[in-house]
Parts: sequence; C-alpha cells; structure tokens
Amino acid sequence: MKVLIVRFSSIGDIVLTSPVVRCVKLQTGAEVHFLTKKSFAATVRHNPYIDRLWLIEKNLSEIAGDLTAEGFTHLIDLHGNLRTLELKQRLRLGNLRRGRKPPRTATFDKLNVQKFLLTRFRIDRMPDRHIVDRYLDAAQDILGVTDDGKGLDYFIGVEEGVQAPDVPYVAFVIGAAHATKRLETEQMIEICAALPCPVVLLGGPAEAEMGEQIAATGTHIENGCGKYSLNGSADLVRRAAVVITHDTGLMHIAAAFRRPIVSVWGNTVPTFGMYPYLPDGPAHVTAEVGGLDCRPCSKIGYAACPQGHFRCMRDQDLVGIARAALLAVEA
Repeated sequence: MKVLIVRFSSIGDIVLTSPVVRCVKLQTGAEVHFLTKKSFAATVRHNPYIDRLWLIEKNLSEIAGDLTAEGFTHLIDLHGNLRTLELKQRLRLGNLRRGRKPPRTATFDKLNVQKFLLTRFRIDRMPDRHIVDRYLDAAQDILGVTDDGKGLDYFIGVEEGVQAPDVPYVAFVIGAAHATKRLETEQMIEICAALPCPVVLLGGPAEAEMGEQIAATGTHIENGCGKYSLNGSADLVRRAAVVITHDTGLMHIAAAFRRPIVSVWGNTVPTFGMYPYLPDGPAHVTAEVGGLDCRPCSKIGYAACPQGHFRCMRDQDLVGIARAALLAVEA
C-alpha cells in the first residue's frame, strides 16, 4: 500500500494530523506520503512515520506529474477543499492511464453546517468529539486503523534546539492569527506581573514589538517573539514548566509534548473540537468567558470585535490565569 495524507495548512491543523500518520504507518505498514504547503514543512519534516514529504508553494500543478506517477493506493484528505478535489481527480485519472485501480479516498467531515449554526444562531449541533477523532474516522473508513490512544506527535531536529532558562519557566504564547483570539497587551502585562518566575514570550515577527512592550515591564520577562524558528519556539515550549497560550498552533505543539497548558479563548470556543488534545494527560486549564450571547462570533476570528466591547477577552480572569500557571510551575 502507498498512502497519501493531505493537509495543506496551518500549523495547528497539521500537528493534529500526527495520530493519523502514526496509526497508518504502524498499523498497516504502508508507505506513507504527506502533502502540505512548503511554508509549513517544518511541522512534519522530522516525522519518522512519513516516508516522503511533498511540498507545494501554491498550486498542485507544481508537482502534479510526479504525484500521479506514484500510483497511490489510498488518499486520506484531511483538508477538504477545492484543491484536494482537484488532487483526487488527478490521481484517479493518473492511475487509470497507467492501468492501475483508482486510489481509495476518504475525506474528513469539516462540519461546516454545524459551525455555521453555532456562530450565526448559537445553535449547538457540534458533536462532543475532538477534530483528531474525526481525522481518524477518515483513516478508519478506508484502512481500518484505530486510535492507539497515544495523542499527538511533534519532532524537532537536533540542530533546531535553542538555549532555554535553566530554571522552571512559563512559556507565554502571546500571538494569534486574529486579534479577537488574543488578550490585549495590557492584560498580558498584568499576567506576567503576577508571575514571580521567568517568563519567555513566544510568537512570530508580527508579535516582536508587542513582546518588547511586555518584556520592558519586568526583568523576569524575555521576549522571544520573532527571534526563533518555529521549531526553536517549539523547543522552548517542550522545556517549559507550563504554557499559557491562545488558540494557536503552539498550543497544539505544547499538547504534543504533554506540557501543562492554560489555554485562553476569545471569540472561538473549544466546542469546535480544537482544544488541546491530551488523551493521556496531563489535564489542562481552559480560560474563557461564559454567558456571552455573541460568542462564538466566528470559527476563525476578526481584526476587531464585531460588537465593539470585546468582552470575551476583556472579562477574562487574569489573576486566575496566572494562578493556574503558577500552580503548574510549583508542581
């Protein structure tokens, strides 16, 4: 068997495919290939359960000929968009032209209708299942694999490790893809002020200036935003005593390393099935503001609160977030 697993983006979503990759490889012995965008290659580059990694910049046409020549027997589509529909057609025709059977395909259910009902009308029809379980459903449909209960994987190259504090520290992931998914700068300063231990701020170049503002308020705060590669930041997450994080890719990387997590939720909700996946522990703390009739307002996020009040973040219990993190540091 030769299996192609597809997830084009983004960091967290790709990390959440790791149980599928592992279970397919170990339970079937198939040759496992993985297709994603080049910009996200670091998330899977060192995964030992992947036999070959395929990368595109934007279009399938960049590698279509090589892909169709592989003769895949199975395709597990964990993205479910027009590009993957095109891929299925290309692989089917490619196999038929070469006298091979079309690959068996399975696509995970994105539950777009249920998400629409929840964000637009606050009607909750979401199943009480993590997206990882729905990913695994797709693999089970065509390969019969089952969940091994071992959670997420994440692999870092030896050369990608970075220097970290030699005492227990808090990794604080201050960024998020959208402003409505992150605390405001003043709130993050308040959380850091309540933490008597070292704090390492993590994020990309877009968060570098915000990180400098926060770090300037305390000598125990180090700004790592924009200073490390993705896997350098992942290494700092791996060695942290606890991770405070918004709904981001590094949250899922923290789960892969089984770190204690305090996850902070704004306009999105764990009900979407994207909360930290930790079937084998440790327990994590969820910080969210309940009782808001405007939440969730989106399955992704906005540049600013559509209602103008931003209560989903401004009403957060900042002292409680700091206390939960400190308890993990002291454990």
